Amino acid sequence: MPGITRSERLHPEARAVLEIMDAQAGPPLASFSPAEARIGAAKRFKAFGGESEALARVEEVLIPGPAGDLRARLYASERGGLRPALIYFHGGGWVIGSVETHDPICRSLAKESGAVVISVDYRLAPEHKFPAAVEDAHAAAKWVCSNAQRLGIDASRIVISGDSAGGNLAAVVALRCRDDGGPVLAAQVMIYPVTDVGLSETASYRELSEGYFLGRDEMAWFVGHYLPSPEAARNPEASPLIATKLSGLPPALVITAEFDPLRDEGEAYAERLRQAGVPVTLTRYPGMIHGFFVMRGAINTGQQAIRQVAEFVRGVAALQKTHGAQASAAPQD
Repeated sequence: MPGITRSERLHPEARAVLEIMDAQAGPPLASFSPAEARIGAAKRFKAFGGESEALARVEEVLIPGPAGDLRARLYASERGGLRPALIYFHGGGWVIGSVETHDPICRSLAKESGAVVISVDYRLAPEHKFPAAVEDAHAAAKWVCSNAQRLGIDASRIVISGDSAGGNLAAVVALRCRDDGGPVLAAQVMIYPVTDVGLSETASYRELSEGYFLGRDEMAWFVGHYLPSPEAARNPEASPLIATKLSGLPPALVITAEFDPLRDEGEAYAERLRQAGVPVTLTRYPGMIHGFFVMRGAINTGQQAIRQVAEFVRGVAALQKTHGAQASAAPQD
């Protein structure tokens, strides 16, 4: 972006991506319609997302949703047996992104973790405003848990996850599952999540409002399309950071990026979870920008973060399996 001086701490690969974007810079996001923005975003995801890896099992799935069937895609590196699962909600500000844009990432997650990954195409705004995406994400989680065995999934080892807006949905679904009596989730993974759609005046928003791919103006465009009214920003199902109670939630992995305006709200949510007694692993990736996780084709640290998620899922799965075995072996009164 002309006229922007970027930090010397920015990772060289992240800087290279930003320079490519600078060279291709067009009108601001606010000048595009959602349909136009989706076309541009799909090209960017393809350019930076890397190759789609071959897997033993890739299946299209239809999930009954509150307003009709939801498209989803199931990935697994092997066939047979009951495996842990990672339900994945794609990022894109609730306006852009799809199963297709995140196909390379979900394939890599399945290969690295050994889990069954289920990527969900929830309804997008502004055609379907909040809380449509939340309702779809919650319906998908319930359906996967109810149909776990026929999907080759161990129902006791299901992890909810997502990046950016998808990380927001993962957090909110975890809250809904706790408050609605299930299903019980083994863990939650939030990758640079949106946790406060009120565009709070955090230090990261002040320092990184432009020049690092995602900025305040872009977030305002996304939120403006997502919310039915400004007042909806104070709904905890839009802004989980303001939820009054965070205890009783599953263990969490929260990943943030140093040069991301969403950094501080993601880390604040991790701290609130920790204060509520929820086991939390928080990792800030130095030198990284928003979106690095899905730019693994251009930023090697994206693949590193995928491996961290995979290791977390394997660790949770192993712990749940051990606890389950101990419980089944316990003497009965």
